[in-house]
Amino acid sequence: MTDLCIRPAAHDDLDRVLAFWKTAAEGTSISDDRAGVDRLVDRDPEALILAERDGELVGTVIAGFDGWRCHLYRLAVHPERRRQGIGSALLAAAEERFVRLGGRRADAMVLVRNERAQQAWGAAGYGPEEHWRRWVKPLKE
Repeated sequence: MTDLCIRPAAHDDLDRVLAFWKTAAEGTSISDDRAGVDRLVDRDPEALILAERDGELVGTVIAGFDGWRCHLYRLAVHPERRRQGIGSALLAAAEERFVRLGGRRADAMVLVRNERAQQAWGAAGYGPEEHWRRWVKPLKE
């Protein structure tokens, strides 16, 4: 994987990231717009991690740490680049970031219907906590 560049996203990358998620990510979020990812990068410039090969964006993960918990979102690998170690490299970078910041445990948002993602997360050592349920409330329409 020496030809893979793992780095934090910059504001100049964000339009490309949003377009990439339309192809590579499963599901959508209320924050999947330029304003949402701009806020993320403004607040935590190292949270959105990119994987590039030969200048092409091939994967992303958001590794958010609020000082209390480590959250993983938007682990996405281009469909034509899957099973090449890109997701594993992104997770390793995210986990290294969490350890460096003092994090103790990482959790991931995984769609129930996304069986491929569930298998990938399981292979990476993550497991579901069935006794928890996520509760949400949109703050703005």
